[in-house]
Amino acid sequence: MSQAKVHAKKRTASLRGKRLVAFTPQRSRMTAPALRRGADDLAGLANAGDLPGLSARAALVLDQLSSQVLFEKNADDVLPIASITKLMTAFVVLEARQDLQEMVTVTTDDIDRIKHTSSRLPIGARLTRAEMLHIALMSSENRAASALGRHYPGGLPAFVEAMNAQAKLLGMIDTHYVEPTGLSSANVSTAQDLAKLVAAAERHPLIRKFSTYPKHAVAPGGRVLQYANSNRLIRRSDWDIVLQKTGYISEAGRCLVMQAVIDARPVVMIFLDAKGKYSRAADATLVRSWLEKIRLPILTQSLQDSPG
Repeated sequence: MSQAKVHAKKRTASLRGKRLVAFTPQRSRMTAPALRRGADDLAGLANAGDLPGLSARAALVLDQLSSQVLFEKNADDVLPIASITKLMTAFVVLEARQDLQEMVTVTTDDIDRIKHTSSRLPIGARLTRAEMLHIALMSSENRAASALGRHYPGGLPAFVEAMNAQAKLLGMIDTHYVEPTGLSSANVSTAQDLAKLVAAAERHPLIRKFSTYPKHAVAPGGRVLQYANSNRLIRRSDWDIVLQKTGYISEAGRCLVMQAVIDARPVVMIFLDAKGKYSRAADATLVRSWLEKIRLPILTQSLQDSPG
């Protein structure tokens, strides 16, 4: 019996500022059944539109190294995204190259008048822009995100305009923002669009760093406030998470975007409108187990740091 020839095609991508190289099998027409089975299983699940037990209303799983869609479910549905909004908030601040050591002050304008949620940052609290970014990304602090928007040149209206302009530049055609916190259900996007945002945001080391701290303390006005990461998977030693952001309002359900390393591959996961307090973490764990089972092409080496 003839044996199938398998050629390798080199692909590259970035991860934590390093250039990654992988060799993806490229099968000939003489592909043997044993080689074909993994790809067929992958394609079948990716086209099925669901994984048994998946809670999210919309989901997208993307192999960032090859840009291959591994799984999707309602990935083009336009939905509220809650505090996933803060990923764009951070992106706009960093793209604008604002001074990260400048002091930013919380005022009555930062009080939540949409959902009437509370905040541990009191009126008058002063932190550096970097610290505001940190707790907004890591712990989804709403007043911090609001203050970041207000301290943008031109104020909040100019900041929201910049958010939508960045979305357009990134090709996020079904995304729209009205404010920087995600408290408004009028902040909407799709799983497909958010995968583009994750890929862009991952290029900023501070977004990777701040979003994945397990905990962080700040001291506005001298009083120390301890914040914890809103993503419970960050505290799990069996996860290697490069970037993440959670979100929740009643209209959006439980939302999660992540880039995680699975079998030495950077994988983007988007989950929108999952039901139940622990559902987004359960969905991510379910997808990871599935990916480990089907086995992605093996990453062979990591090269030198990329410029900059």
